[in-house]
Amino acid sequence: MKPLKVIVIDDEPAIRQILAANLLKAGYVVLQAQNGLEALQRLTQGDIDVAICDIRMPDLDGIELVRRVRTLGLDVNFIMMTAFGSMDTAIEAIKAGASDYLVKPVRKEEVLHRLEKIQDVRGLRAENRVLRNLVQGRKEDQFVFTSPVMRDLDRLISKVSPTDSTVLVTGESGTGKGVIARRIHQQSLRANAPFIAVNCGALPENLIESELFGHTKGAFTGADKARKGLFLEADTGTIFLDEIGELPLMLQVKLLHVIEGKSIRAVGSEQERRADVRIVAATNRDLQQMVAEGKFREDLYFRLSVFHIHAPPLRERREDILELVRFLLVRSATGLTDVSDISIDPDAEEMLAAYEWPGNVREMENVVGRALIMADEGHVTRADLPPQIARAVPALASEVTQQDAGGSLRDQVRRFESALIFNAINAANGDRRRAAEKLGMGLSSLYRKMEEFQARGLTLGERGLPDENRLV
Repeated sequence: MKPLKVIVIDDEPAIRQILAANLLKAGYVVLQAQNGLEALQRLTQGDIDVAICDIRMPDLDGIELVRRVRTLGLDVNFIMMTAFGSMDTAIEAIKAGASDYLVKPVRKEEVLHRLEKIQDVRGLRAENRVLRNLVQGRKEDQFVFTSPVMRDLDRLISKVSPTDSTVLVTGESGTGKGVIARRIHQQSLRANAPFIAVNCGALPENLIESELFGHTKGAFTGADKARKGLFLEADTGTIFLDEIGELPLMLQVKLLHVIEGKSIRAVGSEQERRADVRIVAATNRDLQQMVAEGKFREDLYFRLSVFHIHAPPLRERREDILELVRFLLVRSATGLTDVSDISIDPDAEEMLAAYEWPGNVREMENVVGRALIMADEGHVTRADLPPQIARAVPALASEVTQQDAGGSLRDQVRRFESALIFNAINAANGDRRRAAEKLGMGLSSLYRKMEEFQARGLTLGERGLPDENRLV
């Protein structure tokens, strides 16, 4: 556990220095302040955990210091020091927001004991945050992908997670980039530290800097108290910067400085602070194209893409579709239905398997949730599926030739899918890569489809293409 940062505040140099020396020997990070005003200035930086503070001090006494720190919203535990017989002032300090008090002369063992208690409490709070993060991500981690492309992706995650490398996750909206980021964190050495997710596209441009890096009190209109910022909230853990392509150029420069210098500067502050944070960024935009257009810094792009993971769309990993549908049916049923036995008609599955899923997994979650609401007694039929699927899939079936008609819906869909792929290859004069680009799918996915069609006896020759283009 990270050692507490403690500030000793006392106008008597001997008391202050002896106490600070004892705390240093015990392994704490220790600062000193000789009066309340000096302490207040240091505390507003927001990085101090505990203040051991004398009550009686000139200019600004300990009780007023506690009140001002509480007004600023700073997360600091105060242990007050008071003379024997001044219990009333100690009680007043507790009412103002102090955590504990000690009676002078202060014994080293007693101070260390109080600090251990505070560290335990702060540690439990941190563990609770981690547990919430784990619970939120646990259900997502239960699904095991079957497609080769997703197994390769899982291997990449397992390789990069134990490192501190910055990771860039790309992919269309709804492909699970946030899930990938959380898996990287949970499999990392930082798993017991915070995971902070930030949607860069959802933050107002005039507030992004203070949200990410914090601000001092009075740094701008409305800054009535100091704020740590999300990078310091994620200290020792991981920060996930989603929609990184939406970050303004001015903030791109500052983020580059954070990555290179491992330090941040709050808005309104002249001091930099260390930030031990692992960065995972994600985008559905083409950052290389944005670099070429001058909309994204090339040096930041290279810093972010030290390790690149691409989340493929569902249409390029159809092997996962039905298993994912069944998984989401069970998961989404909690809270939506009292029926424990959830089922789905085969013809409804056929429609879902044939659908292109332009919104990817996020769209699938919505479709499954709606179907469960519409279903009678937990049994999903074609009638329970949304209109966009009912419109799209019959349109595919209507294009199958009369010669191909007949057999199950799955067989007809496969025949039509093979026709689309073979015709695209024919139009590209046999150039598989160009055909894959035209169809919006990966080259490896196209080859897998061709192998599947070959195994089922569907060849290019059957579609009237030249013999040299045959699969066999």
